[in-house]
Amino acid sequence: MDPVSMGLLAALAGGAGGELGRDAWAGLTALVRRPFRRGEDTGAVPPVSTGEPELTRLARDPEDQRSAQALSTALAVRAALDSDFHTALVAWLLQAQALRTDEGVVHNAISGGTQYGPVLQGRDFSGLTFTTPARPGRPADDEGNRDETSQ
Repeated sequence: MDPVSMGLLAALAGGAGGELGRDAWAGLTALVRRPFRRGEDTGAVPPVSTGEPELTRLARDPEDQRSAQALSTALAVRAALDSDFHTALVAWLLQAQALRTDEGVVHNAISGGTQYGPVLQGRDFSGLTFTTPARPGRPADDEGNRDETSQ
């Protein structure tokens, strides 16, 4: 399982997502507080965190990236050692990721003169190609470059 995003954890701890975000944080809190079941051979497993101390620290200071990283790591380690926790964490994560927490927010702005051609605003685009005509009133040369000397 991939670690839970530090940005998602910090956003939820900080109250992002409104009531649904608070519900998601409460769900994670309840999940972390469940008994830690380490599988059949508990003697061979080194002592690891349940995630509760890290969860508490992040709740106190949602801006602290080290606390978010520590919680993400604790959740990943616990999920690796406790298959029931892993299953519940994956289910929680799918629901939590559906919330708008403003993680990866993009602010687009266009300014400074007149723009010719398409404008695409958003986030995470790939494989796009634009074919645009020459600027109105200006002919293009054979390679599609605008001829700055002609009128």
